[in-house]
Amino acid sequence: MPTAHWLELLSFDKFVHASIFFTLTFLWLLVGFKKNKLSLSFMIFIIIACIGYGGLLEIMQAKAFSERSGDWLDFIANSFGCLMGLWFFSKQKFRLSQTV
Repeated sequence: MPTAHWLELLSFDKFVHASIFFTLTFLWLLVGFKKNKLSLSFMIFIIIACIGYGGLLEIMQAKAFSERSGDWLDFIANSFGCLMGLWFFSKQKFRLSQTV
């Protein structure tokens, strides 16, 4: 079992990972909202797809590329960014509905 200090989750690298996946998730949810296809099942699909994408990227880095390494803390940061994108979108959905 790999050990890691919890402060590693607060590094700039993890902030970048979370920011990228926050943006990815928020934009996909925004596309669904603009096309009037935003249902609970669509939102769940987007979250699962974005988290799965983050996981696949880390697996590819660990297995397919010799100069890269996968990191489970990066996966956690990716997933956190996805969840924060969903949270932020849900808070902004009312404001978005008034601009459309």
